[in-house]
Amino acid sequence: MSAEDVRTDEVPEVRASHADRDRFVDVLTVAAGDGRLTAEELDERLEAALSARTMGELVELTADLPPVVDGAAVEAKDLVRIEHQGASTRREGDWVVPRRMEISSAWGEVTLDFTQAVITHDTLRIDLDMRGGALRLVTRPGVVVGTDGLVMNYAKVRTRRATATEAPVVLRVEVTGEIDFGQVEVRPPRRGFLRRGNRRPTEA
Repeated sequence: MSAEDVRTDEVPEVRASHADRDRFVDVLTVAAGDGRLTAEELDERLEAALSARTMGELVELTADLPPVVDGAAVEAKDLVRIEHQGASTRREGDWVVPRRMEISSAWGEVTLDFTQAVITHDTLRIDLDMRGGALRLVTRPGVVVGTDGLVMNYAKVRTRRATATEAPVVLRVEVTGEIDFGQVEVRPPRRGFLRRGNRRPTEA
């Protein structure tokens, strides 16, 4: 799990570990190096981070800063397009979730794995134009998917629900557009992921 993985509305009373504080210190240090924080602001936030008792306190210190991947700040794109025919495209690992995706696929597969994705906005809209093949969405606690706006012609939506959790919603995925002769599959991550914990920001 990384510093940007938790928001103020997520279990704010969870106690922070030394590793948690170190991750948030990294975010603050990178932000200062990029000119997002003054020296005075950095000193104040570092002092607060090192003395923070809960994750909620740490999150408040970085709420106005972009997430960090490999020592660099990243920002989500407004739009990402995926276009292919008879091919497969996969987004996994710590990819940055954009505000919107346009997916045009003919007889291919597109997999979006959110288990370790970097989530910087609360909504992702997917405009789908798919003929044959499948769109697979691998969720995690706090990621919900809606398909009410999707037009289906000889197609189906398969949803495999995870064990019920109390996780607050951190991302709503809204799938719209049209799919012919294919399927949309929504499924939870592997059980091992839930035991290891999650993280949030590779490429969008």
